[in-house]
Amino acid sequence: MTLHERLAEKIKSRTAMAGIVGLGYVGLPLAMEFGRAGFEVVGFDVLEDKVASLNQGKSYIQDVHPEVIEPLVAHGRFRATTDFSKLAEMDTINICVPTPLRKTKDPDMSFIVNSTEQIAKYLRPGTLVILESTTYPGTTDELVLPMLEKSGLKVGEDFFVCFSPERVDPGNVKYQTRNIPKVVGGITPACTELGALFYQQSLDTVVPVTSTSVAEMVKLLENTFRMINIGLVNELAMMCDRMGINVWEVIDAAATKPFGFMPFYPGPGLGGHCIPVDPFYLAWKTRQQGIEARFIDLAGYINGQMPHFVVDKVQHALNEHRKPLRDSKIHVLGVAYKKNIEDVRESPALDIIHVLRQRGGVITYSDPFVPHLQMDGMAMESGDVAAGCAAADCVVLITDHAAFDREAILAASPIVVDTRNFFKGVQSEKLFRL
Repeated sequence: MTLHERLAEKIKSRTAMAGIVGLGYVGLPLAMEFGRAGFEVVGFDVLEDKVASLNQGKSYIQDVHPEVIEPLVAHGRFRATTDFSKLAEMDTINICVPTPLRKTKDPDMSFIVNSTEQIAKYLRPGTLVILESTTYPGTTDELVLPMLEKSGLKVGEDFFVCFSPERVDPGNVKYQTRNIPKVVGGITPACTELGALFYQQSLDTVVPVTSTSVAEMVKLLENTFRMINIGLVNELAMMCDRMGINVWEVIDAAATKPFGFMPFYPGPGLGGHCIPVDPFYLAWKTRQQGIEARFIDLAGYINGQMPHFVVDKVQHALNEHRKPLRDSKIHVLGVAYKKNIEDVRESPALDIIHVLRQRGGVITYSDPFVPHLQMDGMAMESGDVAAGCAAADCVVLITDHAAFDREAILAASPIVVDTRNFFKGVQSEKLFRL
């Protein structure tokens, strides 16, 4: 029996040991799905407090509930460790580590490199390695594979390598890890076959593609598509503002067309780990090929201007009420990057607060999901919504959490700048819309 056949049998019988490197928003939910499917899962992370919490059945990820993780820990289906030597015991290893951008907008591959170095150190014949971290096309073949091949093992025969882009949408109650279709592409057809077989044991739909580069490009296309279309409607919002046109009404009316149009909505800026970051991986890679990613660069510029546009709107709203921005009390509603989650990564609220402070504003905030916030060297704490609105000179709604009460906010606030169309259909002299 070949190594390929032996691993396939282990996967189908759910006796393969599954390792997950990186236990964040991607890795932990994935570990839960493999554990619920019957695999014994070991999660690897460098942070001891995270590992200790997980081994007690406690979760720090909003989408992973205690009733999911507790029985898996209790029945030995999941455990976490900081001991990377345990990688030698794994039959499958998924890499789910961050891939941030440097300040120069170049990819930071250090987390992938560090993880792959650990895997290479303990790699044994018959192991399937799958990279899930979002990255530029060619990363798996050009960066990960050579590091693993230093072991002397041959890919496609002795060990197997795939790329499968994560498609996590934090806070989405309809689409989660299990029912979001999973794209997977391998270095060789044998790699793709094993990768697809592995995911098919725990996920509803698996979509095999012909190569790792295709799978890597799939993720970048998805988020570049969103980033560019959001950039388009953000530019439209600035145009409509100058012409006195309600951009939200324009989009709603255009969306009645049953073909050839997909509605996107303006906002205070892009947030999260994916949409503000991933397209610049593609732009960086294409520049290496002598091609300028003009749409990406332009959309990035427009989206990057939205926090400044919001601050200008705040200043205009205060001026209309004969108040300067300097020394005015500004209360921010919502600092998470999107509604009903606790994630503040790349949140436009952080840029807006920073610019408001630069212009002399005195800032407080309320967010039911983010009790504490550290930025600009200052610690902030979420306050009571009604009290914060009543004490403010201007209220800025940045994240439209479902917990926010429209009527109560409008009643308590002297001025409201709405960046999310939260007050759709409401007419009030207090309201200033994006």
